[in-house]
Amino acid sequence: MAATKLDATDLKILDAIQRDGRITKLKLAERVGLSPTPCWMRLAKLEKAGIVTGYHARIAVRAIMPVTSVLVEVTLANHRQADFDRFERVVRDVPEIIACWSVGGGVDYLLKVMTRDIDAYQRLIDSLLEREIGIDRYFTYIVTRTVKDDTELPLAELAGPAD
Repeated sequence: MAATKLDATDLKILDAIQRDGRITKLKLAERVGLSPTPCWMRLAKLEKAGIVTGYHARIAVRAIMPVTSVLVEVTLANHRQADFDRFERVVRDVPEIIACWSVGGGVDYLLKVMTRDIDAYQRLIDSLLEREIGIDRYFTYIVTRTVKDDTELPLAELAGPAD
């Protein structure tokens, strides 16, 4: 997929809204150095292009209930496209699996799982194994402390120096 060419103002808009999705039209325009109407038109264009895919609240779940976060390495028994498709289809439908990445190297997938406790996690794994979705091996890593969990992307650093 080819990258969409964005200018410095587009990147400023994206940076501002990812930090504060509830920013007002006026405040956004001030922050990026545009008048409100052109600023909002640019944002609408970014949304229409599928670059801005939504606005979300970040929930401090541990402030309202105990949870256990788990990272799981998964290796499938077979590596045909149908095996990957079957596994991914099931993973998309499991709400406790909050992220899934297909990775290169010694494993096939890395999952981020959030459950009420370790017992709930084990029940989830048991149910996945019972569904026979091709899991050969899995390794569990219990998150004991979150050191960093940013949702904001380093857009300026990823974009590199201006041309």
